[in-house]
Amino acid sequence: MLKLQGKNAVVTGASKGIGAGIAKELAAAGAAVVVNYASDRAGAESVVDAIIAAGGCAIAVQADVAQAADVTRLFEQTREAFGSLDILVNNAGVFQAMPVTELTEDEFHREINVNLLGPLLVIRESLGHFGPSGGSIVNIGSGASRSCPPGYSIYSASKAGLDAITLVLSKELAPRSIRVNSVNPGATLSEGTKTAGLYGVGSDVEKQLVAMTPLGRIGTPEDIAKSVAFQASDDSRWLTGEVILASGGLR
Repeated sequence: MLKLQGKNAVVTGASKGIGAGIAKELAAAGAAVVVNYASDRAGAESVVDAIIAAGGCAIAVQADVAQAADVTRLFEQTREAFGSLDILVNNAGVFQAMPVTELTEDEFHREINVNLLGPLLVIRESLGHFGPSGGSIVNIGSGASRSCPPGYSIYSASKAGLDAITLVLSKELAPRSIRVNSVNPGATLSEGTKTAGLYGVGSDVEKQLVAMTPLGRIGTPEDIAKSVAFQASDDSRWLTGEVILASGGLR
């Protein structure tokens, strides 16, 4: 039997990139998946179509994770479609490289609201939807919470905060049999990193990162999705409060 057969999952920020990879992987493992998106409806529907074409079950639901009312609606629609919740993946995130001399209040609040407040709002609302047997929450952090690259002070801080949330809530929610872990990608080639101009195929930055990575390549959304599927399944039933660096050995 598929390891997530009969499970229901919500993946935030799943219209493209790592989120889309996670949604497809969970569906391939048997879960019914809510593909959340903030603005890219076409992308989310494309992910849903791909899952259904492969024999899976999925729906797309719009919600801005930084807005409490949207988050409430996200889980109401999840319950209407699939019933109770078993798996939550907090993947939605934003970033913008900028030196501290160019930092703006608007950019600070944008990244903190989506990357840090968003997961808190989503987790808080999700607690009314997990069944009595609990479930799994997987936060998608970033290797930047440890490497702290120049130009990413806000992003690195937001993801370091998410690491802390994982550790705190792993203890707070353990009595409810809800496990909380993080998967923190390293350099990963996705739509987001391509749009931002980061480590495009054949670029000098990509070559440098490949040279620094023990496994000798840039990561893919599928690489991250495999780690998330493990954390979502009973194969990791004795793990909580773990922050897994999924980076091919890059530190």
